[in-house]
Amino acid sequence: MRVVVAGTFGPVHDGHRALFEAALERGDEGVVVGLTSDELARSSRDRPVPPFEQRRERVATEVDRLDEHGRDIEIRRIEDEYGFADDDPTLDAIVVSPETDDRVAEINRRRTDRGFEPLEQVVVPHVLADDGERISSTRVVRGEIDEHGNAL
Repeated sequence: MRVVVAGTFGPVHDGHRALFEAALERGDEGVVVGLTSDELARSSRDRPVPPFEQRRERVATEVDRLDEHGRDIEIRRIEDEYGFADDDPTLDAIVVSPETDDRVAEINRRRTDRGFEPLEQVVVPHVLADDGERISSTRVVRGEIDEHGNAL
């Protein structure tokens, strides 16, 4: 199975690691990480986002560290909300969080319109911080928690 997971991933935290682990577990034919361009990342956030190349290096390091299976890993830039998930016929599954799982239906509609098989959807539960709230990059950037969800 060739699996895609996508996001801004800046900064990387344990919630992202859970997504990467789910993709690596299932991606015996490869894992493709979609990484938002600087323009897309900044257009949808009201907080600082590290530059694309810095995020790319951090994602590559994290995925390599977590990869216990020796998967073929590819990192691709995405420029819009669908990235390449809707038009890459080689993909079989998509790993998402509960906050983004509602987008998969539209991705799959667009895929079937193109004559492609729909993607299997894998929803990874949120990883919670010490305070019981979900870990997010926004909370890390604000200094509320560290990347592991420990209160600061």
